Amino acid sequence: MSRFARLRARLEAWFPERHIYVRSGGQMKGLVLTPGRQLAVAGVAAGAAMWMGVCTAAMLVSMMSASAAERDAVRTQAKYERWIADRQARLNAAVTQLNAASGSSVDLAENVEKRHAALALLLTELKGAPGAAEALTPTISRALAAGQNAAPARRLELVRLSQEELLEAADGFAKSRAERLRLVFRMAGLTPSAYMPRGSLGGPLIEAKDSRALAAVLDIDEDFAARIQNAARDMSETQAMAAASQRLPFERPTHGAQQTSGFGVRSDPFTRRPALHSGLDFAGATMTPIYVTGPGVVSFTGVRSGYGATIEVDHGSGFKTRYAHLKAINVRPGQRVALGQRIGGMGSTGRSTGTHLHYEIWVNGRAQNPVRFVRAGDMLG
Repeated sequence: MSRFARLRARLEAWFPERHIYVRSGGQMKGLVLTPGRQLAVAGVAAGAAMWMGVCTAAMLVSMMSASAAERDAVRTQAKYERWIADRQARLNAAVTQLNAASGSSVDLAENVEKRHAALALLLTELKGAPGAAEALTPTISRALAAGQNAAPARRLELVRLSQEELLEAADGFAKSRAERLRLVFRMAGLTPSAYMPRGSLGGPLIEAKDSRALAAVLDIDEDFAARIQNAARDMSETQAMAAASQRLPFERPTHGAQQTSGFGVRSDPFTRRPALHSGLDFAGATMTPIYVTGPGVVSFTGVRSGYGATIEVDHGSGFKTRYAHLKAINVRPGQRVALGQRIGGMGSTGRSTGTHLHYEIWVNGRAQNPVRFVRAGDMLG
């Protein structure tokens, strides 16, 4: 009862009795708002507000549900549209294959023959490349054996597929050899692009501006022409780098000799002080054959201070090799020498403590580490 009394007292404090006076037509009327009436009006207002809140919340929930449903409907529609497009594409592909299969064998044979001519041009450019025969022989053998016991139309189709396999094998060989040659140049401390021909690469298959022009010239489909052109470009790059490598001193200057002192600072055998050793030493028996490491022209033969009997060969493009401490010299200045040609015999002339070859490589007037070139040449094979 005490709680009820306190609640009643609080409500009467919140809603005290109020008097409202209204004057109308010269008369004054009074209206008494008791706490009970005020409480009833407040209850009605609260109920109305609650009802409006519930209605608003229901409306918002309905709108959100409708938006989610619309999004689901849009996603479902898009999914079915993709499904229909995929089925249509498959149907079109099937119809195309059916039409191709039902076409005449003469058209297919002409297509295979034209592709064969283009492929023959490509393989002609690859002829003679080291390792090409070993890489392509298995694919060629499979192509020759393709469909020997099959029907003529099926045999033509198998030959066409074998042509694509052969093209892929040729392109793969060219790319792998090109990458190997780039690695050889980098091992020697050289930039491969500096030894590529300036301007566009030559060759009948890559002279056309694009694959469309080549397809028109060879009368083959554009996709096969693009693949032919890419493979020819890879082969041309490979041939250019291979030709450059044949002009550079990548070979070993002697065979069977033990490599001793390397390039760099070492203790001088005479002064016992640190000194730059600008070459690579190979120890061996007297008159062990010495070979030129790259084609070039003999620029000097004779005695140089500290080097003893020496041969120097100019290889062009700023490359020069030096062979020192020789016992015999078998070439003369101005003589053109070929790769691997014997030019002298090992000895111990000049500033030397024993029979050995002192070998140097110079590029644009600066001594290089011959080990890099020797290792690169070993990888070149």
